[in-house]
Amino acid sequence: MITEDSVEQSELPSTTDMINGANVVTTDLSEDTAASEMLLARNHLAHKHYYSLDNDRLNNGNNASQAYIESQTTSLAIEAAVSIIINGIHYAVLMASPYQLEYLAVGFLFSEGLIQHSHELLDWEVTHLTDIDSYQKFAQASRDENFEPSSFEQSLQQLQDYDIYVVELVLSQRCHQRIQAQKRQLAGRTGCGMCGITGLTQALPDLSHYSQANIHVSKATVPSLDYLLALRQQVDAAQHTHQLTGAVHAAATIYNGQLYLFEDVGRHNALDKLIGWQLRQKAEADCVLMTSRLSIELVQKSIRSHIPWLIGMSAPTSTAVRVAEHYGLGLAGFLRNNRVTYYSRV
Repeated sequence: MITEDSVEQSELPSTTDMINGANVVTTDLSEDTAASEMLLARNHLAHKHYYSLDNDRLNNGNNASQAYIESQTTSLAIEAAVSIIINGIHYAVLMASPYQLEYLAVGFLFSEGLIQHSHELLDWEVTHLTDIDSYQKFAQASRDENFEPSSFEQSLQQLQDYDIYVVELVLSQRCHQRIQAQKRQLAGRTGCGMCGITGLTQALPDLSHYSQANIHVSKATVPSLDYLLALRQQVDAAQHTHQLTGAVHAAATIYNGQLYLFEDVGRHNALDKLIGWQLRQKAEADCVLMTSRLSIELVQKSIRSHIPWLIGMSAPTSTAVRVAEHYGLGLAGFLRNNRVTYYSRV
């Protein structure tokens, strides 16, 4: 991680150490799981329509099957609008899971190139807009040029179906100058990590500065199949919100023998949360597992964060593999019950 106050290399377990000690991997339970699930999911009434599996009727060629309807309460993932405000400037709106928002904001800013060190974040505050008063206070205090008092009621009516969080960050003056130089308005969508980027040089940057070539030789060790299968087993057991909703991704890593897992409706948000955690905790990840396909923005974020290995449960894209090979990022996908496929650094 690019920070002068990083943990010394000798204090971190190498990839080889973690592979040999895969049986000591444990889940980090330092955070309140029940509280996180309350923020990440909400119960809804649903009506399930289905056909009964009646083998005798199917064997007799009777196609007049009866459809059944079952009313049930189901947990659905919350997809919140997260407004990122930096030094009073509206910088971006992300659609994300409203949990670990400090990590999300820090990781997002690092991935955007707006911060390089943890200490550049001077202060932060998260506000959940829950009623007319909180929304009105936010709208009037913000520098939103589109806000008009006469349209307030109409705006409130429009936004009342949404979960809205405001993350206000105070960054150093040097960061403020970077923000002004590349300010943009970003209306994010759940599945897209590049929404709002208009310049090709921003979307497809030169990452030579973040080259993996200088990574310590111990970190170049290819993670073994046994280690990766053990890691996936731990992730499957710890991904509580996905078990409830079936609608969130996770980014996970092992650090000091513990599994750290970050869930979000957006795979790129989950990785940003992990990157933000690294910066705030002065930690380093030797291997990161994503419960998704490996697309180009995940590869770019990993290269910037000096993550040696990025593993996916699904396939990478061709572009992701080409960029990973060019910059020395280890990439593997299709991590399943008994296999994994390596695409680079093997």
